[in-house]
Amino acid sequence: CQPVPKPESRVEVCDLNPCPPRWKVTPAGPCSSSCGLGLAVQLVTCVQTLHGQEVLQEEHLCPVAEKPLTSVPCVIRTCSYEWSFTEWSECSTSCGNGIQTRQDFCLSSLTHKPVNPLFCRRFPKAIVVRGCSAGPCPEQEGTLSPGAELQPVTAGTHLTRAAAATEHRHKDLDVPLSAGPREQTEPAGGEEDTARRCFLCVCGSLFLNATGIINMTGVERRDCTVAIGRPLREEISVTILESSLNCSAGEVLLFSGRMMWRTGCRKLPVSLINSRTNTLIVKQRVVLPGNGVILQYNSRTATRKYYQDCDQQLFGPQGEIVNPVQLPDQRQELVCRTFITVAPRQRISIRALSTDLGPEGNHTHFNYILVRDVSTMKTVVFRGKQQFLWQSTGSQAEIEFHE
Repeated sequence: CQPVPKPESRVEVCDLNPCPPRWKVTPAGPCSSSCGLGLAVQLVTCVQTLHGQEVLQEEHLCPVAEKPLTSVPCVIRTCSYEWSFTEWSECSTSCGNGIQTRQDFCLSSLTHKPVNPLFCRRFPKAIVVRGCSAGPCPEQEGTLSPGAELQPVTAGTHLTRAAAATEHRHKDLDVPLSAGPREQTEPAGGEEDTARRCFLCVCGSLFLNATGIINMTGVERRDCTVAIGRPLREEISVTILESSLNCSAGEVLLFSGRMMWRTGCRKLPVSLINSRTNTLIVKQRVVLPGNGVILQYNSRTATRKYYQDCDQQLFGPQGEIVNPVQLPDQRQELVCRTFITVAPRQRISIRALSTDLGPEGNHTHFNYILVRDVSTMKTVVFRGKQQFLWQSTGSQAEIEFHE
């Protein structure tokens, strides 16, 4: 074409209409598993091309039905080893609650034969102990009736051999061993039967001493709850002396208070739990009967003020609440609270006997009584001269008197 004159190069706009928004997928990231089936995450965004450049748009502008997956399956290589299990055993009891167990072993996917468990140490392992129920047990004579009262005690309770050894190891602490309520009579089964019953008693107890040791090992129930209470202006610190909880089986310890909530299982003996207020609930959940913790608690003056001067704390079994509270300097707060804590196995009833709001002119929207059930955090408001009967679902309640 050299003899022919070359025309000038030109660029013409062929279409001025913008392209519709579309989904854009970035390359997937690394696989979540080094072997076997895993997931790889990919970034999915809605973009639109404007004047030759991609502009990020809101997701609802792109077709929702066509949105690609944000994670896709991936396999790097076949796993050479994996955990395998035997069948679950029969329930350990013929009636009531018991446990089932199974054996775990490391299996080679090439030979399908067990190998040294060290080859599977990097892979998660399922539980090998779980609870089971074999149906209700027939009524037996000599058992405590549901309404039998058990009085709390701090020291001098009979212990099992294991707990007695624990007491000996911790006797240099010079604090009372709060092993729970004492039995009223000595059963004919001997000292070991007495020890077993007394360990059952610790569950559902309220401890009000300034310091103590609570032994929650050896209990035969799945859930065991204790409460620790001190006067307002104090807070409680707890250390775990011993723990035999099986974390892999789902056993756990729960600490709850008005300003804190904490669960744990591993490394409990090196933990220090602070209630931040004057009450603390400790709930232990075990799968294997006999497992549990031994904890020591102490109280001290609170590091910061979490209450008002007119607030009050009551620890059952009964009491009278009068509001307004007369403070020494003759002043009155607008909102005063009363905290009620009873043993975890007990519940609370509050009855309004008399309500006087003064002259009719003082009846405003801000004159009311608020009652809060701490376990469910549900509140009920009572106004005017209404007399009422309120009952809790848990062992803690709060009352607020507004104006």
